[in-house]
Amino acid sequence: MSSPPPFARLATDLVYNDLDALASHMRHCAQAHGRWFMLRGELQRTCAIAASHLVTMACLGVLFGVALYALA
Repeated sequence: MSSPPPFARLATDLVYNDLDALASHMRHCAQAHGRWFMLRGELQRTCAIAASHLVTMACLGVLFGVALYALA
């Protein structure tokens, strides 16, 4: 019986490494979904919304201040 060609062994190693990486990723994701996962997600979303509005309000405040200074 002949042995498999070297590239077949390499392909098998690559598949095994991919499956190992996928299993590691799945374990990491399972651990990340802890008890406070939903709260952290909501806080992150709230901070993103507040940050975008904060910059807008700061720009409007600066424009309002410049307009008041120009009128004075």
